[in-house]
Order: sequence, then C-alpha cells, then structure tokens
Amino acid sequence: MKNVVAPEFFKDPRIEQAKKLLTEALTEHSAKITEVKPSPAENKVEYEKLMEDFAKMRGGSLFYDYIGSGIGNGALVELADGSVKYDFITGIGVHYFGHSHPGVVAAQVDGAITNTTMSGNLQQNVDSPRLFDLILDQANKYDAGFDHMFMTSSGVMAAENALKMVFQKRFPAHRVVAFEKCFMGRTLAVSQITDKAVYRKGLPKSLAVDYIPFYDAENHEKSIRMAVSHLEWYFNRYPGEYAAMCMELIQGEGGYWVGNEEYFKAICDTCKKHNVSVIVDEVQTFMRTEELFAFQYFKLDKHADMVLIGKNSQVCATLYREDHKPQPGLISQTFTSSGSAINAAYYIINEVVNGGYLGKDGKINKLHAKFASNLDGLHKKYPDKIKGPWGIGAMIGMTLFEGDTAKSKDFTFKLFDNGVLSFIAGANPTRVRFLIPAGAVTESDIDKVCAIIEETLNEI
Repeated sequence: MKNVVAPEFFKDPRIEQAKKLLTEALTEHSAKITEVKPSPAENKVEYEKLMEDFAKMRGGSLFYDYIGSGIGNGALVELADGSVKYDFITGIGVHYFGHSHPGVVAAQVDGAITNTTMSGNLQQNVDSPRLFDLILDQANKYDAGFDHMFMTSSGVMAAENALKMVFQKRFPAHRVVAFEKCFMGRTLAVSQITDKAVYRKGLPKSLAVDYIPFYDAENHEKSIRMAVSHLEWYFNRYPGEYAAMCMELIQGEGGYWVGNEEYFKAICDTCKKHNVSVIVDEVQTFMRTEELFAFQYFKLDKHADMVLIGKNSQVCATLYREDHKPQPGLISQTFTSSGSAINAAYYIINEVVNGGYLGKDGKINKLHAKFASNLDGLHKKYPDKIKGPWGIGAMIGMTLFEGDTAKSKDFTFKLFDNGVLSFIAGANPTRVRFLIPAGAVTESDIDKVCAIIEETLNEI
C-alpha cells in the first residue's frame, strides 16, 4: 500500500531499538530462572495474604496457590512468592511456547503498539487478514475446502457460533449428538453438551443433546458398530431433528482417550446420510499431533463441516465451508481478539508450521516418545501405583492408584508443591494429565519432571 503512515512507524529505528533493548532485558532476567526452587520463607505471609484477598475478590480459591510473578524461562515459571515450578499444564493448554519466550513477547509488542487494544466486528487491522490467510491455508493443506473463518474471544464462543450456524442451516432441526465424557465448554447452551452434570446444576435446559460411546481401542469393530447403531436409532427416532454431531477427536477433559480414523469416518458418513453437520472441536487438540489439525491426523479433511480452534492458537475461531455460511446478523462480536494475541498467534502457528514440529519425525512426536518412555519406565518400576501413558503428541496422561479421584487429586497438589504443574481429567478412571509446552520444553526438562513425579509417588 502506498502513502500509508503505519509502515514507517513500525519500521522506525527507535521502535526497533526499543524492541531490541526489551529482548535483551527479558533474556537477561529470564536466564536467572534455571531450576525448580521453593519459595523463600520470608515471602510466605505476604503471599498467603495475596492468595486470600484474591480468593475473596473472585468468589473462590484458585485450584492451585498459583499467582505468577510475570516472568519465566521456557518450561519454568516463577510465582509471585519467588518459587519456581515446571509448567506442564500451560494454563490448561494455552502457553505452547512456555514462559517469557522472546519471539512471542516480540510479537505481542508488535500488536501492543498498534492503534487499538482490540479488533472486532467493525474494525480490524492488517494483522487479522494475515492470520486468517495462514490458518485457512494450513487448514486446506490437503484440500479440505474450508472457505471461511470467524475469529472470537474464547473456545466456547467458537462452539456457540458453530452451533448457531448449523441450527440456522438445518432449521427446524434443534438437537445435537456428542460423545460420552465429552467437554465442549460451560456457557448456557454448550454446558448442555459437556457430559458432566455438575456443570449444568441449577441451569435451565436449553438444548436437546444425545450421546454415543467414544472409541474403545480394545474393541475396534464393536466401537464402530455401536456408534453407528446409536446414531441410526436416534436419527430414525427423531427424523429431521438433528442439526449437528459434535466431535472431540481426542478427549481431553474426558481422560485423554484417542479416537480412530475408521471410527470417525463411519460416524461422519452416517451423519451425512441424514443431513447432520459435523463439528470437530479442536480447541484442545490444535497443534498437539504430528499434523497442525487433529482432523488432518485422522484424515477427516473432506468429512468435517466446521472446525473449532483455541487455546494454543491464542485467538479462537470457527472454520466453516461456504454451505454453512450464516445469514447477516447471526454472528457478530464487539471485539474478537487483541492485537497482541493476533500477532502472537501468527508467530506461534508459523513457527510450528515451519520450525520442525510437525510430521512423524517432528519435535512433537519426539517429545511425546521421550515423555511416554519415561512414564512407561515408572509404570514398570511401580506397577501398583502408575499405569499408562495415555494420549498422543503434546497431550500425555497417566493413571495413578487405579484411577482413584481423591488420590489422583491429592497427587497433583503434592506434585505442585514439589515443583510441577499438572491437572486431572476424566472419571472412572481419573487421570493425571500434562499439556506440555512443546515450543519450549527440552528432553532434559522431561527427565527432571519425571524425577519429581517419582519422588512424589514415593511420598504418597
């Protein structure tokens, strides 16, 4: 573009010098964080007061006693009490490049110096088209045929927008199908889909949802037969009433259960036969397998009608085909994301696409193999305490104490005290899970974390 002021501003030598100084300062101070360490005793009272006051203001305590100081180094993060821990849950899957990554911070700065904090329905900056082009280009890597993308402020809003579009397209259909043990979010509508009754307690029923069993790797053919027979029964019992099938390809909150290509294709083909749209929920799986999208890993490029992304992507979005394009007025938001998030999203996704992360021999698979091997070694050493590993790519879980929920939760708190952040998932069995910062973690980090896991196992 000619005669535009902005490019001159962004390339101003003073801006470049400021960014250079910021990177140097960040690198210098981040380098001081080198290993797990406890909080200095003199910070205990002040930190406890901070946690107590914050809990009162937010109406409840945080899951962990975690308030960050604002700096870290790769997979390590410093808390406000001066302790340092390994972050192997990354905000439940958001901080893909760990903490204080110079490239991510530089991208955030590029966004921060643009003219507004937020981009939205009426006003977007030039960084948005660049990001849309990257994501759609990668989504269509194998000629999937996604035409459009709507950016939004959270993963659950990406789901809400997808539901609105399919209900409009399939009107008067008003029912959806989902997998047992699925998690899709907690808004008024989407909480009806998430298969956990406690998330709907006290809420009015806003959506008719039916469930089918998720894939069982030990019963491949039976899984396919059961899924298809359930769908056929629903579709014949309520003809023309189903708008969408919502699919997590790898169940995260449900306990790190991994699906199967043949199983998914049988479901998609059955849905297509009955004019039911397929929504693939990748809010947690995006950038965690050897392909950028999990639907590509399972070769569902021609089967998915809509795809949701979030968490790792920094921005959240609904990708959809032309035949699902909504009528004017259905989808809109005052703001959809910040300039810092949009620029960080471009940096992170571009790095993953071009930085050796993907493919069978990519960094994601190598990190998984290392972590899985270590956990398998712990299983062989302590067969009565730990089983697994489960998951795929940058999603890894283990079953402790036969999946006992209370004991697993106690373990995560003790593991936190010892210097590693994890989280629980699923029920019957409950699993301890990790969403590793694949853009920052090293094999040495994994060895150190597994040593802390073993130490914690021996303390319980």
